[in-house]
Amino acid sequence: MVTIKHAVGIDISKDSFDAQFAVAGEAQEQRYVATAQFRNNPVGFQKLVRWVKKLVGSSTAPLWFVMEATGVYHELLAYYLAEQNYRLAVVLPTKMKNYVKSLDIKSKTDRLDARAIAQFGLERVLQPWQPPSAQLRMLKALVREYDAAVEQVTKIKNQLHAKHHSYRPAPQVLARLRAQQRLFETQMNAIEEEIHALLQDDDDLHARIRNITSADGVGFMTAVRVVAETNGFALITNAKQLASYAGLDVRIKQSGLRSGKPSISHRGNSNLRRAVFMPALAAARFNPALRCFYLRLVRTKANKMVALVAVARKLLCLIYALWRNNSPYQRNYSALAIT
Repeated sequence: MVTIKHAVGIDISKDSFDAQFAVAGEAQEQRYVATAQFRNNPVGFQKLVRWVKKLVGSSTAPLWFVMEATGVYHELLAYYLAEQNYRLAVVLPTKMKNYVKSLDIKSKTDRLDARAIAQFGLERVLQPWQPPSAQLRMLKALVREYDAAVEQVTKIKNQLHAKHHSYRPAPQVLARLRAQQRLFETQMNAIEEEIHALLQDDDDLHARIRNITSADGVGFMTAVRVVAETNGFALITNAKQLASYAGLDVRIKQSGLRSGKPSISHRGNSNLRRAVFMPALAAARFNPALRCFYLRLVRTKANKMVALVAVARKLLCLIYALWRNNSPYQRNYSALAIT
């Protein structure tokens, strides 16, 4: 068999990862040569590279490493391989899951998952992964820290509300809760200032965020959340894929005479989904095009929550279009055209 492509499928977890080395021939035949497990640390990465080099031998066929974007566990290995100038493809989990379903694999193990990822690497045209810039990595860290502080402030406010409506709340307890609230609010302000300073140091990123916030109903933190959670839409090629990544894609259940209610999948990046859900309320009020879209859905479906979720999806796609086109929002251009 004349080898035309090598693929190393990697199924990664917190402490270790399974690797499947596979080759494809000129007649589209596939051969799965070897599997191995390595630790998810620099020593394991070095062992992986030595193992792959030994299997490739003197072949000059292209070599691809393929893995899923599994939270943060894949990042160390992805950056290591990128620094070593290897071809690397990082695939969205939803895309890989749909591919695995087509294989009709009845069992699920880490080794079988690695084999399926390797098969994907052999069969598909792969897009090389590019590490996000240092600014985007820092932006994502700051945004998540900011959201954690917001969550703590919300919890404290709820506790204060409950204490104020209880019988004779202890003054010292109230004082400590107010002190905690002030602390987290101070941190929120400091983090937001750091985000502004970070954007000022990157002219292109700052300009793109400014274009996004030119849309009615899109605030500054909404824009930076979406950009940070998608790493500047690095793995996104179209709006449909973006909606799926956020878990805002529609899931329909129908079999024979039975037909369930359509709903969103809720599969994907929950942080990204939350980033546009509450702003969708503002967009449905203050963005003329999205307000018309919302009212039309309410009239036809008589369900405000369904309409609000649809606005959130449309808002996310609008942000993506403004980022992709690198241009400010045009009110005379209907947001309904963004799909």
